Amino acid sequence: MAKEISGFIKLQIKGGQANPAPPVGPALGQRGVNIMEFCKAFNDKTKSMAGKPVPVEITVYKDKKFDFKIKSPPASYFIKEAVKLKGGSKEPGRNIVASISKKTIRRHCYSKNEWFKCSRFRWSGKNYSRFS
Repeated sequence: MAKEISGFIKLQIKGGQANPAPPVGPALGQRGVNIMEFCKAFNDKTKSMAGKPVPVEITVYKDKKFDFKIKSPPASYFIKEAVKLKGGSKEPGRNIVASISKKTIRRHCYSKNEWFKCSRFRWSGKNYSRFS
């Protein structure tokens, strides 16, 4: 018999650095999930992504058990890393802080989503270039 789902929690946590402090602790505590058990499991699975922001979707069941899916870091992180930016523009739309080549966008499109094919690059390149 399938477990009954109590709810979902979506968080963005730095890889290998989950701890019971906000935002992790309060979000999991509201659902009655064992916070330290989640932190240990998350940190073990994301050791290779240390320091990168990692989106995670946590499924909480009625018996207070949980499963989680780790997703790849957001495209904006890869682009800021490629152009070596620490932050965005102070005046968005007026002040351009960096530019990025299509070759770099293509490399990061493939690292973000392995299923992108050449036929989809034109669309994805336009989508990602909005962040630069």
